[in-house]
Amino acid sequence: MDFGGHVPWAQRWAARASLAAAVAAVTLPVLVGGVTGLLLMLAGTAGLGVTAAALWWALSRRGPARVAAAVLAVVTPAAVVALFAVTFLWALVVSPALWGVAVWCGRYALRSTGEHAPRMRERAVSPPRRPFLIMNPRSGDGKVGRFGLKEKAEALGAEVVLLDPAEEQDVTALAQAAVRRGADLLGAAGGDGTQALVAAVAAEHGLPFLVISAGTRNHFAMDLGLDREDPAAGLDALVDGVELRVDLGFAAGHPFVNNASFGAYASVIQNPAYRGDKVGTALDMLPDLLTRQDGPRLTARLRGAPAEASALHDPHAVLVSNNPYRTGDPLGLGRRDRLDTGTLGVLGVRVDSAVEAAALLLDPQSAGLTIAAAREVVVDADQPVIEVGIDGEAHLLTAPVHCRIARRALRVRVPRQRPGVPEPPPRMNWRRVRKLAASVGRTAVPRRARG
Repeated sequence: MDFGGHVPWAQRWAARASLAAAVAAVTLPVLVGGVTGLLLMLAGTAGLGVTAAALWWALSRRGPARVAAAVLAVVTPAAVVALFAVTFLWALVVSPALWGVAVWCGRYALRSTGEHAPRMRERAVSPPRRPFLIMNPRSGDGKVGRFGLKEKAEALGAEVVLLDPAEEQDVTALAQAAVRRGADLLGAAGGDGTQALVAAVAAEHGLPFLVISAGTRNHFAMDLGLDREDPAAGLDALVDGVELRVDLGFAAGHPFVNNASFGAYASVIQNPAYRGDKVGTALDMLPDLLTRQDGPRLTARLRGAPAEASALHDPHAVLVSNNPYRTGDPLGLGRRDRLDTGTLGVLGVRVDSAVEAAALLLDPQSAGLTIAAAREVVVDADQPVIEVGIDGEAHLLTAPVHCRIARRALRVRVPRQRPGVPEPPPRMNWRRVRKLAASVGRTAVPRRARG
């Protein structure tokens, strides 16, 4: 790959504006305020560190110590803001604004380089003849009933089974029975946990799978580009749909469309009180989990990952996702750009002290945070059974737990017309921005070498 060709003037000047705004954002408080401006910048950085440390103490302590830490976590950023306000109020507004301009202009310049992630391929398909849908009326605070999903699906020729809120039903068995009766499409209206169970049956039999976003968050539907505000729009795929081939994750044979979590969060959701009082249960359990007085001591081995990230030792939490999440875009956290790369995303967190919590906030590349991708992940523990959250559902699995990904094993049917997945912004690369800004008739845009 080499560099060459003509740089569009808009791209060049956007890069130059980005550099100018970045320099101004950093130097303006110092140039105008002198030593006072420099001290304010140091105070702001220290305030971030103290706030992170205070949050750690608030989560890992009980009683008066927790209350004092919570107060410190609120007072510290407020004090920093007040300090800026009485000293250089304009800096509190102008400097962040200039930095925002710098990032926006830089990304605009880089967006013109043509380095876009390829989209998942759509395939034209014929409408199903015997679709079968399972709907959970409890999901999403009753979205199935509020949006009339059962009636609308039946009007389109689908057989619909409503899960009975009064009793536990085997979703997998219901889907398997539908296949034996001749269903040529399976679908689910509910949360990611319900989606995963039905999706696994569809993948096993090579049938298309329909996602109806009737759950609370529906991360899987979001990353498929579906309209989560209108679950009924997903039913359009029964008459005017296209097909995507996506991956399906497994943790010890249990399918997941979103993620499998180990460690602190997985331990919290095992508590029967969690469903009724999520915050209270978490606050009650976290002190023992974070200080390692309770919970498993984990080890995760990554296969197919770079050597420096091939193992996680004693993390507080490990999240294994069906394809990696975005990490370079704060506004896109929790999203996956693609669901067909054949790799698991891995996020590991280890924070044993307030100092490490501060370091994690000030330096996202600190040793306490591991972000990697792998073909397989094996999670082991110092106990025979591991608590696991699979798409938000609590499980107890025998250690070690093997996580794998079945590449493009799932045929997902989606509407032809849907919002889609927003284009991820390019990563800020200041070295590339500098090259673009300095170019005159030549570009820093990569061009494939011939031959």
